[in-house]
Amino acid sequence: MKKIMLFLLAVVIFASPVFAAGDIDVKYDDGIYHITLKGEKIKKKIKFVSNDSLITNKEAHQRAKARLTVNAGYFDPNNERSISYIVTDRNTVEDPIMNPSLFNSSIVRRNLDKILNRTEFRIVECYSGKTRLHYEIVPHKSEVEFGCNIVTSAQAGPLVYPQLRLEEEFFVVKDGDEIVRESCSVLHKTSRTVIGLKDGEAHILIITDEHPMDLYEVHDFVKKLGWDRAMTFDGGSSTSMNYLNKYDVVSTKGDGAGRSLKSFMIVR
Repeated sequence: MKKIMLFLLAVVIFASPVFAAGDIDVKYDDGIYHITLKGEKIKKKIKFVSNDSLITNKEAHQRAKARLTVNAGYFDPNNERSISYIVTDRNTVEDPIMNPSLFNSSIVRRNLDKILNRTEFRIVECYSGKTRLHYEIVPHKSEVEFGCNIVTSAQAGPLVYPQLRLEEEFFVVKDGDEIVRESCSVLHKTSRTVIGLKDGEAHILIITDEHPMDLYEVHDFVKKLGWDRAMTFDGGSSTSMNYLNKYDVVSTKGDGAGRSLKSFMIVR
């Protein structure tokens, strides 16, 4: 009887999703969470979503009953409008051109094309005898191949690898060699949410306050990891990750409860 009880206990433990890595692998080392989304089937389970009002990553995670949730695009906390394109279920649900705050500054208006063409992460569906899904990290205005369409995507940026596109995506403005404008603390050490590709699989880094990086350091770090491409989502105090009921990661800046956000990447 004792042996039977031990066997049943073992079955319960190892069947629990808290202990089973499955197609999501999460590793932690020196203040950095490295998440790998493995295999083909998981591509169907990923969705980018936005919310009408700002909510925390944990709230989005619980509402979606997701396995994994991380913060995604940029937004204006004053008017709660998105500054990033978000596509959900093949429909554009957030368009930054509809955000009036982008037209309040003359320098922003002059550089609007750069903002609207910032890098995005896509899941693309193509059909040629058989439906296939693949990931892309490209500028927003990049066209998809014939016979393909974007299932879901989130724009943020900048691209950090193989090139670091700070000026091209209006995160840095220079006057000669002098930097006269910087956005999103790209040149300063802070927490980061980074997404990238390696050998056809998606990888996410949650770089916490324990190991803050500027984007030059992020570039060098993902290069050492052997990634093929990488970009950032919103970072700093927006950096957030929930995995099952095992990890609840937020920036410790502010009250430590997690910043209220606009858009999220969820894995069902």
